[in-house]
Amino acid sequence: MGGAVGVDEVLRSADHPMRNRADCAATESAALPVEPAATRAYCWDAEDATTQKWLPRSVTTSGDADADGRWGSDRVILAGWTHNDRRAGGPAGDKGLAKVAFIDANDPENLKYRWVLLVAPLAGGKDFGAVRSHVGGMVWYQDKLIVTARNGAAHNSALFVFDMNRILRADVDGAEVGKVDGGWSARGHRYVLPAVGSYHLAGGACSAGDDNGRPCFASVSLDRTSTPDSLVANEWFSPGGSEPARVWRYHYSTASDRTGLLAGDARGVVDADEAYETEAVGLRGVLSHKPDGADEADWYTGHAPGGRDRHGTLWRQDGSAAKAAQCGSGGTSYACWGRRTESLSYWRETGELWTLTDGAADKDGAWKPPAAPERVLYAVPLSAVDDSVQ
Repeated sequence: MGGAVGVDEVLRSADHPMRNRADCAATESAALPVEPAATRAYCWDAEDATTQKWLPRSVTTSGDADADGRWGSDRVILAGWTHNDRRAGGPAGDKGLAKVAFIDANDPENLKYRWVLLVAPLAGGKDFGAVRSHVGGMVWYQDKLIVTARNGAAHNSALFVFDMNRILRADVDGAEVGKVDGGWSARGHRYVLPAVGSYHLAGGACSAGDDNGRPCFASVSLDRTSTPDSLVANEWFSPGGSEPARVWRYHYSTASDRTGLLAGDARGVVDADEAYETEAVGLRGVLSHKPDGADEADWYTGHAPGGRDRHGTLWRQDGSAAKAAQCGSGGTSYACWGRRTESLSYWRETGELWTLTDGAADKDGAWKPPAAPERVLYAVPLSAVDDSVQ
């Protein structure tokens, strides 16, 4: 396929402009949090803002990848999208497809992005096929991108691993994924990111039936305040149910030949360094962060209620208590966070907490046209979150 290309090439070919907050539609602006207020907000181009074929699910940044907040000289945001399998009438070949928006964030007033399809090698590396993943969470740490898989690739995979130095360019603009007559096709995408490995759950596939079995990871995030740096994972159960979510911490390896990979033993077994059960139901994303001088980390959890037109709740909790951001007259409401928010990511260099919303259903909440666009990528200072928590 002509060899690997760098993240910088993908950014320089970005062909989708993002809209600044002033150009967002009223329904998009309404999806932003009430408190704390977003200090930066962006909306997708017109087609991606209203498509019901794809759903935005996760976010990570070059602030995760490197402590200085840059990948080389670039500031980058990655947003993971998955095919909307709940929408009727989609081609069978699209089911579970996953792609990532590589967003050039060098100019805060002029964000633009390029799509990259996630794939996995086949036939001993002589071909590739589509990765089928919910992409509910992803973390870009050092040179690796770790993405939630949920029993992906028919191997009970819990997490896929991608090498950010191995982006490849497709040379055939076709509907297929993989090797075709005349070259390589990626279902209309110019670039693909092939998986280089995966982690699977000991004992078999995950089960989302209750919180006693092997967990299905719903989201992941990075904690740079732990020692060593760590990946935090959480599970999700319907906000209308009663099963509380569990969260785990996995430390990253400090070995020079295992950059961006989790710390494991000689057999490759990775054990959780911490595990907790929360009292919260319906968690979309979890972030762990230890304030300077603190003895333990605070856990920030985003809760998204069912139904449209309802703001979520952002909680901060530790081992003994949980408090939520408040808004309304005299702090009378906890429904202050964004609508249908997904994963959380902390950009330590700028002090910003990033997330995104996924809505583009119709006015009745059904996945059929016409869409009511409610998709926003936004950031709030973590200090403002702490100030709003009562």
